[in-house]
Amino acid sequence: MDNRAQGGKAFGLLKSQQEEKLNAINEAFLSDPQYAEEEDLCSKLEMFKKKYMEFDHNDKGDIDMMGLKRMLEKLGLAKTHLELKKMMTEVCGGTTKDTFGYTDFLKMMLGKRNAILKLILMFEGMGKDQEQTQTGPPGRKTFSDLP
Repeated sequence: MDNRAQGGKAFGLLKSQQEEKLNAINEAFLSDPQYAEEEDLCSKLEMFKKKYMEFDHNDKGDIDMMGLKRMLEKLGLAKTHLELKKMMTEVCGGTTKDTFGYTDFLKMMLGKRNAILKLILMFEGMGKDQEQTQTGPPGRKTFSDLP
C-alpha cells in the first residue's frame, strides 16, 4: 500500500477538521455584537481563516514562535527572536504566552490596536491584490503613448 496516499488522506482529514473548528469560531464572531459594525466581516473572516490555516500546519490550534517565524520568513520578513516575542505578546493582547490561537489572531486583526503582525499581513494582502491586477501581457501601445 502506498503510504503517501494515506498520508495525503490523513492530512486532508486533518485540514477539514481544522476548518470546521475555525468556521465555528468565525460564526461566533459573526454573531458577536462587538463586531456588528465591521465592514465585510464575513469575507474578512474567511480570508483570516485561510491565512491562519496556512501556518497552523499540525492543527494543534495554536501558532507557536516557530510557526510565526516561518510565516514571516515566507513573506520575506525574517525577524529576530526578540521581535518575534514582541509580536506574540501583541497578538495575545499584552500577555506573554508561547502560542496564540485563532481567537487571539481574530481579535488582533479586527481590533483597533495596530500590532506589527496585523500591519504586515494587511500590507502583504494589499500587495497580492496589486500583483493580481497586473498579470497578463502588457496593453498595446499607440503612437500617442510615446514620449
